[in-house]
Amino acid sequence: MSLKLIFIFDNVQDTGRYKYTPSILQSSRHHADQTVLFDFVGTCLDWHSSIIAALPQEIPEQDRSSFALQWRQTYFDANTKRIADGLPTENIDVTHSKTRDQMLTKDSFANYLPLLQTVGVKDRCITAWHSQQAWPDVAPALQRLRDEGYEVVVHANGTTRLQLDLCRSSGLQFDALFSSQLLGCVIVAAHAYDLRGAKAVGMKTVYVYRWTDDVKQNQEVVKKENEAWLEDMDNLDQVIGSL
Repeated sequence: MSLKLIFIFDNVQDTGRYKYTPSILQSSRHHADQTVLFDFVGTCLDWHSSIIAALPQEIPEQDRSSFALQWRQTYFDANTKRIADGLPTENIDVTHSKTRDQMLTKDSFANYLPLLQTVGVKDRCITAWHSQQAWPDVAPALQRLRDEGYEVVVHANGTTRLQLDLCRSSGLQFDALFSSQLLGCVIVAAHAYDLRGAKAVGMKTVYVYRWTDDVKQNQEVVKKENEAWLEDMDNLDQVIGSL
């Protein structure tokens, strides 16, 4: 019996390198040979709301949103550079701390430096990445998949500690958590062509659009790179069942 893996993600930068061990995903369920791997932050979780809530409320919401979106992109850029430079993986909290400091050098946020430079704000922003709510369509989608007998698994960047914290804050339940810390690899890519990485190891891919991620990507191109492109997870179980 072959193992069928389907990867659900919202960001073409999260699909670069894959390692998996089919034997640890087997179960006695009806779809024991079918596992759905989910990217976590962004795809399942609304990181944006957590970050703008952690930033000083004296800053206008539009500027807090801009800061959050740019910070997220800076994080991806930093991971991509680490891979290009052949450096080992880094604790995600350390990377977030470094990239947040980089954000403070941007002229567009210079007026807010007195608010952003305090230790309390910095610590609150880093901690916010560990406490996120799920997008409203995710929990029902996971439950439908589980009812159908699929294994649902997180396969994402970050530490196992981060993933455990996020499961707790979001209330989402998965059958297993695979972090880049656990696997010893980083799931990062800089260009849309890296979407083919999942297919290269036999995975089928479903892209779930989230406005908070892939802000620079041409979605018409992304649609052609995957078996399915969805605006939400409302019909995810049906789409997966048809693959």
